[in-house]
Amino acid sequence: MSRQAPAPRDGSENTAEMTETMRALVIDRTGDADELHLAEVPAARRVIDEVLVRVIAAGVNPIDMKTRAGRGVASELAFPAVLGFDFAGVVEATPYAAHPLQPGDRVYGMAKVPRAAGSYAELVAAASLSVTPMPTSLDFVRAAAVPLAALTAWGAVVDTARVHDGQRVLIHAGAGGVGHFAVQLAAYFGATVTTTGSARNAEFLRELGAHRVIDYTSERFEAVAGEQDVVIDLIGNAHDETGTRSLDALRPGGLIVNIPTASWPTMAAEAEARGIRATGYSIVPDARTLAVITRLIDDGAVRVHVDRELPLEQGAEAHRLLEAGHVRGKVVLRVAPDPA
Repeated sequence: MSRQAPAPRDGSENTAEMTETMRALVIDRTGDADELHLAEVPAARRVIDEVLVRVIAAGVNPIDMKTRAGRGVASELAFPAVLGFDFAGVVEATPYAAHPLQPGDRVYGMAKVPRAAGSYAELVAAASLSVTPMPTSLDFVRAAAVPLAALTAWGAVVDTARVHDGQRVLIHAGAGGVGHFAVQLAAYFGATVTTTGSARNAEFLRELGAHRVIDYTSERFEAVAGEQDVVIDLIGNAHDETGTRSLDALRPGGLIVNIPTASWPTMAAEAEARGIRATGYSIVPDARTLAVITRLIDDGAVRVHVDRELPLEQGAEAHRLLEAGHVRGKVVLRVAPDPA
């Protein structure tokens, strides 16, 4: 049973900020998925511009898996560490009484791991500029699948590549978390979209707006998808030299946007030698952009696919699913029941 701290002095706070501990999925050290376990940890606390959110669902992303394994941002973790960037939940406390977000609001956004505890927990404190009202058309589980993946896709497709009508765009791993948003956004902005995926995902990808699906198990994409204007590379050289081979699929002067940059340290030099533009991309958790994505979701222009919903205590299984590959869309952890 959680103990109670003294009553708060800030009138914008409520009983959630009086709770001393919270239930969370943590790691005490980096390692395999079995390092994840439930524990009682100090409750998240809101400071300065932050909002405190009671988490209903938390999205699971490859960066969580990499960090848990000792890569990603693992060097910055303080143990016991609570992972998880994505969350959907209910506002418990805000910076001031007239703040646009109010207690009881249904919101989603991103936590700032490793600078603060993540979303695999009952409570999360997040910068108010990275939190926005969640789509009215989504439940908490599907909303929790959106922030990191959709913002990454938007940053790569819209902000960086500036994809527009008439362009030819190749997107690797189109059925994954980021990929299924990237395919939809590129199609929405008028591109002719080619994507790589497995045969079992071909129809799913066409429904998202892909004009052509290349089965990576039977075709070499660079042999059948040349003269692309843009490649959105969500694999890099972590598998089968996908990043390097992507240069063969681009027209001279084309652009490759690589997300897993650590897998391909020679990208810039290789691309320059071929007369191709190249850049990495790192997510910016901007609530203003997430609000635009919210409108697209509520308008039906972008859909969200959740492959599996698992309870928080099965976080290790969620990580194993991502490690095994072949997840369609996202895996989400249910942290708490929907509010009444």
